[in-house]
Amino acid sequence: MRRTPSLSSLRLFMQVAITRSFSETARLANLSQPALSRTIKLLEEELGVRLFDRNSRNVALTPAGAALLPTVERLASDFDLAFEELQQTFAGQRGRVIVGALPSAAAHLLPAIIAGFRQTHPQVEVILRDNLSGALYQQMLDRLIDFAITTRPGSGDGFRFDPIMDDECVLVCRRQDADDIATPVDWTVFSNRPFIAMEPRSSVRLLTDAAFAKTDLLVRPLYECSQLATVGGLVSAGLGITLLPLSTLPMLGVGGDVAWRRMAPPRVSREIGVVRLENRTVSPAAEAFLAAVMAGLQSILKADCSIR
Repeated sequence: MRRTPSLSSLRLFMQVAITRSFSETARLANLSQPALSRTIKLLEEELGVRLFDRNSRNVALTPAGAALLPTVERLASDFDLAFEELQQTFAGQRGRVIVGALPSAAAHLLPAIIAGFRQTHPQVEVILRDNLSGALYQQMLDRLIDFAITTRPGSGDGFRFDPIMDDECVLVCRRQDADDIATPVDWTVFSNRPFIAMEPRSSVRLLTDAAFAKTDLLVRPLYECSQLATVGGLVSAGLGITLLPLSTLPMLGVGGDVAWRRMAPPRVSREIGVVRLENRTVSPAAEAFLAAVMAGLQSILKADCSIR
C-alpha cells in the first residue's frame, strides 16, 4: 500500500461494489462519471491493486476488491456510529453530569428532577454528590463537579449564582409543645429553652449563629449534630428546640412528631441557588441537565409551599 486512502474514496468504492454500476454511483454521489472513475483509479493506484473488472456492460469485483469490501464496510459503519454518538454528545443526549448539592436540596429537590431527566436523556449519566457548602465550592474549583445547588457565594469568588429561592428560618419544636408557642415567635424563646444546633462547619449553623448575633442573643447549644435526622430525633424526644431553614424540614425524618413556627422580625433566611464557575464551559449534557434543574426547581417551588 503506497498511501492510506481517504474515507470518501473508500465510500465511493463501497457504493460501486454494491450497485455494480459507475453511472448509478455517480448519480447517487452527485458526481460526474469521469470524476468517479478518476477517484477509483487513484484508489487503485494508492492500494497497488485492481479493484474492479469492468467493461461497457458489467462491473465486477476483483479478488482484491472482494477482500477490501468487508473492511471498508466495517470502517464506514464504525465511523458513522462514532460520529452519531459524538453528535448525541454535542446535543446533550449522551455524557456524564456531576452535580453537587446541599443535603436538603439533594434529598428533597433533586430526586424528582433527576428521574424526569433520565426519561428524556436515558444515555446521560447523572451523579449526585451531597455535601456542605464549603466543600461544594472547593469541588467546583477542583472541577470535580459541574455545578452545585447551594448558598450564595461571597463576592469576587469567580462564581456565577442564579437564585432559586429564599429559604426562611423557622423555629422547630415538638408538636405537643407547639400550641404553647405564639406565632410569630419572639426570639427570646431561644434564651428560655434548650437549643439543638447543627455542627459548627455547616451552612445552617453559620446562619443560625448570625441570626442570634443579629438579635443580640447569647445561645449556647445543648447538642451539636452533623445530621438533620439527629436533630429531628432530639426535638421529637422533647430535648430542645431548634432554628432551621424550611427546606431542611423534610430531612428531620420524624413524621408528624415535630412542628414549625415562623419567627417574628427580623426574619432570617438563606438564599439558595445554582452556582457554577464563571469561566468554565461545561459539557452539553451538563448544560441540558442544568436547564432541567432550573425548570424543575421552579415547578417544585410553586407546588410545595413548605419550602417557600
